[in-house]
Amino acid sequence: MLPELFHIGPFPIRMYGLMLAVSFLLGVYYVYRVTHRDNKPFEPFLTLAYILIFGGIIGARLAYVLFHLSEFSGNWGAAINPFHSGSFGIAGLNLYGGVVLAIVGAFAYCRIKGLSVLEVFDYFAPTMGIGLFFTRIGCFCNGCCFGTPTDLPWGISFPEGSIPYYVFGNAHLHPAQIYSSLYGLGLFVLLHYMLKRKAFAGQLVAVLFMVEAFFRFVIEYVRYYENAMFFSLFGLEPTYNQAISISLFLLGLGIYLVQWQRGKKTPRPA
Repeated sequence: MLPELFHIGPFPIRMYGLMLAVSFLLGVYYVYRVTHRDNKPFEPFLTLAYILIFGGIIGARLAYVLFHLSEFSGNWGAAINPFHSGSFGIAGLNLYGGVVLAIVGAFAYCRIKGLSVLEVFDYFAPTMGIGLFFTRIGCFCNGCCFGTPTDLPWGISFPEGSIPYYVFGNAHLHPAQIYSSLYGLGLFVLLHYMLKRKAFAGQLVAVLFMVEAFFRFVIEYVRYYENAMFFSLFGLEPTYNQAISISLFLLGLGIYLVQWQRGKKTPRPA
């Protein structure tokens, strides 16, 4: 674990924050390169990048707070106050909450500016892989988003004083963060390959939603969650993220089928 790199005065520079910043900068640079390649104006994409990153962080924090209301009961200011216990920073984010708010904000901006929502989102789709690759490394160094116990040879244990140690002691755990990081790298390669070869607008968005939904549904089985993240349904106990994954997969499938049919009806230029 390496949650903090160094301090600037009283403020720690955290590994997760650094990975988040790196993923944002590389994502913006990637979009700049591909839009320049395709002769697209970059300015609206840059504005969208800010909407996505800030909407993502705010949404991720709000979702975390909603799922952990008891943690903030009587101290609601802690939900947004970055100063606590002599340190600076906000711990506790929920990925899907960030995705939802970021998409809603970006969708509204595209509608206001008269941009093709799906075409624009296709350019940003590969950056999701970039973000997952780097931020999950930050999670690993921070000791959050950890896995459940395993007997597999690549299981890892976390040091005393960390959250995983508090929950499982020195048991060997699935390196769920590394699984997600490697998945993010593979997702980026896939979507980058598809971007120049896509058959219709929204193809990358649809594939992103379906692939991400499938992976997130599966990874939940080897990732630790507190009881508040589970609910009962017909004798099963899925996580809320798994329920969202099913909805996300159906949305991606719907986008793919509708846009595929529209693409078939649109005559190709001679």
